[in-house]
Amino acid sequence: MPSQGAAATTVKKPGHVPGFCAPEARPFILFSAILASALGFIDGTLVAIALPAMRDGLNATLVQAQWINNGYLLPLSALILIDGAIGDRYGLARVFAAGIAGFMLASLACAVAPTPETLIMARVFQGIGAAVMVPGSLALIARAYPSAERGRAIGIWAAASALTTALGPILGGLVLSFGGPEMWRLLFAINLPLGALALWMILTKVAADPARPDHSLDLPGAALITGALALIALGLTSASEGHAVNWTPALVGAALFAGFLAWETRSPSPMVPLDLFRNPGFSAANGATFLIYFAL
Repeated sequence: MPSQGAAATTVKKPGHVPGFCAPEARPFILFSAILASALGFIDGTLVAIALPAMRDGLNATLVQAQWINNGYLLPLSALILIDGAIGDRYGLARVFAAGIAGFMLASLACAVAPTPETLIMARVFQGIGAAVMVPGSLALIARAYPSAERGRAIGIWAAASALTTALGPILGGLVLSFGGPEMWRLLFAINLPLGALALWMILTKVAADPARPDHSLDLPGAALITGALALIALGLTSASEGHAVNWTPALVGAALFAGFLAWETRSPSPMVPLDLFRNPGFSAANGATFLIYFAL
């Protein structure tokens, strides 16, 4: 079994991968990353304004209407760190493309959902797809751009993500104002052509994205961070339902998060090598993503 120091040297830090895509393909990769992450962020905000129409159209209860929103945000929050480890093992672009495809299928299911229960379940799968797309978009930019150009590309991505998050409710209101009570379904259907465009660019512009079957998955770390983020999000969502924050799951989640950090310091294949946060660019990019998530 390798020592901790030896293991640390085998962990590949996020950065430019020569041959990942041609220089002239980088703008397409950036646009695909922005488009996919925008879909994930917008679907976390625009649905809130459409909940009354969804509730009327599906005869949903107040609790069901709240879970149409929470069913998306919980898996998006809980699974956000899993994508990187899976992408390292099976190929980042492949996993990213699978996330887009899954998000599109779930969006179609949302658009045609006949019952509140069906819509909630489709929203859960939509959240899983978004949990792959959003962090995967940032990782794609890191691999596609050399260090001299990466900061600018990440800045464009962060600005676009913040803008689309803010525009979500406005766009939702505009769509709902132009039609009848079923127009809320268009909010999900519009994801299909936009997702297809992002998917096409990834599948045609990434030249080399080899899988790394020898890359170990940090299963204990994955379990700890997924449980931590899910419980913290569950505790905080109680506030959105008109109640005080439920501190029990939030505190248990915080304890699991502390356990995750402790485990990562000695894991032979850490999901998140903690020394990466000494890199100002890495810390800034993840800080921007955190602020956007907090806005959701």
